[in-house]
Amino acid sequence: MLPETIRRVDELVATTQSTGRVPSLVAGIVRDGALVHVSGAGEVPVPDAGTQYRIGSISKTFTAALILQLRDEDRLSLDDLLYRHLPGTPVGGVTIRQLLAHIGGLQREPEGDWWERAPGVHPDHLLAELTPDAAAHPPHHTFHYSNLAYGLLGAVAQRITGESWWTQIGKRLLEPLDMSRTSYDPAEPFARGYVVHPWHGTLREEPRHDSGAMAPAGQLWSTVADLAKWAACLADPAPSVLAPSSVAQMRAPVAMGDLESWTSGHGLGLQLWRRGERVYFGHTGSMPGYLAVLAVHRASRTGVVAYANAYSMAGGSIGELGLTLLGAVLDREPARIVPWRPGTPPPAEVEPLTGRWWWMGREFQVSWDGGLVMCPVANPAEAWRFTPDGTDRWRGRSGMNDGETLTVRRAPDGGVVALDVATFVFTRDPDRS
Repeated sequence: MLPETIRRVDELVATTQSTGRVPSLVAGIVRDGALVHVSGAGEVPVPDAGTQYRIGSISKTFTAALILQLRDEDRLSLDDLLYRHLPGTPVGGVTIRQLLAHIGGLQREPEGDWWERAPGVHPDHLLAELTPDAAAHPPHHTFHYSNLAYGLLGAVAQRITGESWWTQIGKRLLEPLDMSRTSYDPAEPFARGYVVHPWHGTLREEPRHDSGAMAPAGQLWSTVADLAKWAACLADPAPSVLAPSSVAQMRAPVAMGDLESWTSGHGLGLQLWRRGERVYFGHTGSMPGYLAVLAVHRASRTGVVAYANAYSMAGGSIGELGLTLLGAVLDREPARIVPWRPGTPPPAEVEPLTGRWWWMGREFQVSWDGGLVMCPVANPAEAWRFTPDGTDRWRGRSGMNDGETLTVRRAPDGGVVALDVATFVFTRDPDRS
C-alpha cells in the first residue's frame, strides 16, 4: 500500500485503541488475496498477526458456507423445512434459507443461562429444550437476528453428515485454506479477553466457555493472518472450497436491517453494509471479552479483519472501525489496472455470432473471451455472459439475463440471422430490429 494509506490505517487503529479504552487492538488489510499490512495498538498483549482472538459471530460465516456446501452436494435444499432434518422440533416450520438470513422469526437466544457466559450443552439437549415459544415472529415477517437459528443449523449439518459441526468446518474449510491457527479452543499465543471497568479502567478477565450446541453461532478463535485467508476466499472464492455462485448467493440481500435508509442488511450468513456507492459484506462478532469484524469489498478484492480483547469499545464499535478502515484504503489506493492480453479465436461455430447486433435501435456487441459476452456498445459495463447449453443454445450467467436463454436463429441455408435472448430478437440490420 502507499505510505499515506499505511499512515492513515495506523492512525485509525491507534486512535480507536486509545479512545475506545481496549487493552489491545489489531487490524489487517487484505488486497488481491494477500495480507498486505498489519496494524496494532495496545500492550495487553502487544498485538500481532499471529495472536489469537475470539471471533464470535464471524463463526456464522463458516456455518453458512458449510450449509451451502451441503446444498451444492444435493444433501439439502435451502427451502427445506427444518422438520425434514430435525423431525419433531416444535419450530420446524421454518426453512433453512430463513434460518441463514435471520428471517425465520426465532428468538435471539436459547432458553436457560446466557449461552455466552455459561458452559454449552450438547445439541441433543438444545433440541430437547425447544418449545413453540421460541418462535418470536411469523417466518419471513421481519428481520430478527437469531443466534438460536445458527445453533439449529449446526445441528442440521451434524444430522445430515453424522459428523460434528467443528469436524466439518475443519475438514471442509479450514484445512483447504491452510487456516491452521483457527481453532475451536484458544491456542497460545492468544489474547485474554476483558471487561474494562468504566470508572477506573481496571481489567476483569472473562471466562472462555465452550459454547457446545451454540458453537456454530460464535465459538471460533482465529488470528489476523488466518482470517485474512477467509476474507480473501469470500472476495474471490476458490471453487475447490466453495463455489463462487454460492458465495454470490450468500452476499445477495435477503432482508434489510435498516428499513429507513437501507444502509445495512443481511444475506445468507453475511452482513451487508452500504456506504455511499460502495457495498461491503462480512460480519461482526462479539463474545465476553472480545470484539471482531471482517469486512470485504468484492469489486476491488479488498478486505479488513480486526480484533479487540474487550467486550465494549468506548465511543464506537468494532464494526464501524472495520468499515472506516476499508473506506480509507479504497479512497487512497488506486484501482489496480489489469493488463490486456491477446485472446484466442472463438470456435468456428461461434465466430458467426460475434460482432454487432441491433435491438430496438440500440447497438450491441457480441465478443468472445472463452465465453460469449454481449453488451450495449454505449455501456460495455452492462455485459451479459453466456455459456453453452446445447446446440444453438446458450445460458446467461450474469447481469439482467442471468439464467435466461440465448437461442441462435438460422436461415434455411444454416446462416445465423438473429439472436433470441429471452424473446428479445437481435438482428444485424438496425432497420429490422
